[in-house]
Amino acid sequence: MKNERFSSYYKAQHIIPEEEWDQFMEALRRPLPTTFRIAGSREIAHALNDAIKTTYVPLLSDVVFEGDVVPPPSRIPWYPEDLAWQFNVSKKVLRKQQAFKKFHSFLVHETEVGNISRQEAVSMLPPLFLDVQPHHKVVDMCAAPGSKTAQLLEALHAQDTATATSIPPGLLIANDSDSKRAHLLIHQSARLPSPAFMVTNLDASIFPVLRLPVTSADPRRGVKKSSNQLLFDRILCDVPCSGDGTLRKNIGIWKRWQPMDGNGLHSLQTRILQRAMRMLEPDGRIVYSTCSLNPVENEAVIAAALNSNHDFQLVDVSAQLPELVRRPGISSWAPTVNRTINTTFKTWDAYNETLTEEQRADSKMSETHWPPINADSLQLQHCMRIYPHLQDTGGFFVAVLERKLRSSHTSAAVKRDAEEAEITVPEAKKVKLDLDSLPEPQPNASFPPTPMSEDDSSRLLASDTVQADVQAAADTKTTTFKGKPKLSDPSFKEMPYTFLEPNDPTLISCIDQLNLIASFPSSNVLVRNPAGDAVRSFYLTNDLVKAVILNNDYTRMRLMTSGTKVITKQEAGRGLEAQFRVLGEGLPVVLPYIDPSVILDAEFATLKTLLITYYPLCESFSDPFRSVIENRSPGSHIVRFSAGQSNDSTLSHDLLLPLWKSNVSVALMIDKKAKSALSLRLFGEDITTAARDGGKKVSQTSQLPQDSGDVVPDEGADNEVEEVILEDEGDNEAEQ
Repeated sequence: MKNERFSSYYKAQHIIPEEEWDQFMEALRRPLPTTFRIAGSREIAHALNDAIKTTYVPLLSDVVFEGDVVPPPSRIPWYPEDLAWQFNVSKKVLRKQQAFKKFHSFLVHETEVGNISRQEAVSMLPPLFLDVQPHHKVVDMCAAPGSKTAQLLEALHAQDTATATSIPPGLLIANDSDSKRAHLLIHQSARLPSPAFMVTNLDASIFPVLRLPVTSADPRRGVKKSSNQLLFDRILCDVPCSGDGTLRKNIGIWKRWQPMDGNGLHSLQTRILQRAMRMLEPDGRIVYSTCSLNPVENEAVIAAALNSNHDFQLVDVSAQLPELVRRPGISSWAPTVNRTINTTFKTWDAYNETLTEEQRADSKMSETHWPPINADSLQLQHCMRIYPHLQDTGGFFVAVLERKLRSSHTSAAVKRDAEEAEITVPEAKKVKLDLDSLPEPQPNASFPPTPMSEDDSSRLLASDTVQADVQAAADTKTTTFKGKPKLSDPSFKEMPYTFLEPNDPTLISCIDQLNLIASFPSSNVLVRNPAGDAVRSFYLTNDLVKAVILNNDYTRMRLMTSGTKVITKQEAGRGLEAQFRVLGEGLPVVLPYIDPSVILDAEFATLKTLLITYYPLCESFSDPFRSVIENRSPGSHIVRFSAGQSNDSTLSHDLLLPLWKSNVSVALMIDKKAKSALSLRLFGEDITTAARDGGKKVSQTSQLPQDSGDVVPDEGADNEVEEVILEDEGDNEAEQ
């Protein structure tokens, strides 16, 4: 694996000391270790982490395969609370060596249910430096495939318990310009259901202004009645890049790499960061990151953005994650002006003088590709460069920027300057790479950039709080948008979002059937269908997400999903009235609102029967569970298995699961992958029906007594699981 252009270009940039160059190149040629982190609530994460430490690490510590000693998994030293791991073994070992095969099966199943995230180590860094809290308003500008988004969601849900999901006051908008990748975000988010989550399908560089209602606490209401712009506390810009930091896992880059890729992406990257800067609250934080080594995509973008908006500064985070080995950003680099690695031009002016008028019009280069004259004063050394030979990782770049509150006069003047000169790169110099190497913009997202604020007086002051936003949501009159409202983008084909009135008869019936208590946020229940009727599925949002939906055209913001699906209407069979049931993924969200007195208690033996059999008969259980379940009416129920130890398993915390009772039988309403993961976690083996049948689909209806009223358990997509833990989700490389 060799590329002379790569070596020539990066030697000219002096990113690596000469004495380390050979180590750097050797590391790039080695396969990347498999890395993963423990996800989910802290209680579940620590329970799983303990299982790895006490069960699997000892099991894998003395493994010899084909005469070679295989090292066991080891923790990633800089990741908080020891919740990230790596191991470096071949696929052959994972498939053929029994101990590693068992470990691999454990990882695959826990990944499927969202308790483990297969993610490259350096990809875990940006969310850690963003420092998200539950009350923060957060946007992930280029979110797909979603591994970093999942980390942000977990931070937003830091107050979750092992059994219940909190409803944080903040929100997270995950955005991606590619509609297919945006749908991938929706799939990934199902692993951590959140009422505070939204997915949009927009060009990040022209992300539109979103509005919130004027709050009663806003002293400027008397001056001008206008909605407030939604500004964010935290913004992640993990931008599309040339991806040469991923050479260890994407070996095709060795053959096709050339530095003009980075030159072409520089403009897009700068515009995304500049747009994020205009969307940030005072004292807010932006993390900019790439999986590229190229300073044109890294320090040059940071320098251009800082020089376009003087409200911002780089943050020195060198004291954070002290065990992370990193190198400082550079303040001098030499862009190449062509594929021959011509880095002789020390300034933009020197290069520009050599061009004819026609060549200038066609050039991909701009002044911001070169180091600015004030590069030293920008403190670019506060940027972080991660190199493969330092800690056996991929290559990565991270920069942390904060917006500092200034006096109102200065801040307004600077804001006006930013409004007038936001884009420092001419429109003609937008990305000119081969279209196949760039994320394609969506044709439906081609609306013009929206200014930061139509009126300065409508902008929230720094002293305005998240509570004010939430109160705004509560004060907003609920709108159901029935019929066919005028839409900004009629070509956008997603279903509309309609909040039900709390007194909706269907919603009241649902609340009654499921024994939900009075504190259930019934005013935040939405449905998605053209008529806005309570037909089948109910979604739940928090107050802030509701306020965003009610005060913005969902087609203009290209809203793909919002909140989390928690309840569905269930046709219960012939002779029975249709009922509602709590979805498996929605139970942690709904659980705090279920009357505790209706929750069933059961023993480990009951759980084992429910895992082994799809539809066990009520009479097959032992008392006391048999008597209790037989006396319950058909429909949705919740069963609790208390923390404790049995002969063959241990529960570190209470386990609550949804059931469906028919006339004569019971079904555990979680998908087969969740069942398998639960079985492996508790019993050390997969005892489910699906596992016994070799993973083949079983015709569940053929097993049922006629007219029993049984329903099919929630089943996830039948994804190929063999490679789940072997291939991570990747980063925003332009090649994708």
